[in-house]
Amino acid sequence: MVGDPHRLEQAVENLVANALRHTPPGGDIEMCGRAENGAVVLTVADSGAGIAPEHVPHIFERFYKVDAARARDANGSGLGLSIAKAIVERHQGSIEVTSAPGRTAFTIVLPRQQIVPPPTGAA
Repeated sequence: MVGDPHRLEQAVENLVANALRHTPPGGDIEMCGRAENGAVVLTVADSGAGIAPEHVPHIFERFYKVDAARARDANGSGLGLSIAKAIVERHQGSIEVTSAPGRTAFTIVLPRQQIVPPPTGAA
């Protein structure tokens, strides 16, 4: 695939940081990547409390925090998910979340692009 490795790393790091922040001691965090239907699919999932359904449509908004108590938390700015989304979209990809109590999964889908070498010479 073709992309900016530093920005893509930043997007994944933001997802992992959130998973670490919201997973209780003894919980699980899973990361996986696979090729699927002409795309690269990356997933970060955790065994935290989950995100309430009414918050899911807003979590990629800048400065949005699910819990008002977290707004005072110095460990998060409310920008990580919006930054991750912007990076993924600039790579013509998508990011989505599924959440239920005990499991939240963020999935990034990035298109695989063929690198076409330039012509070797005139025929």
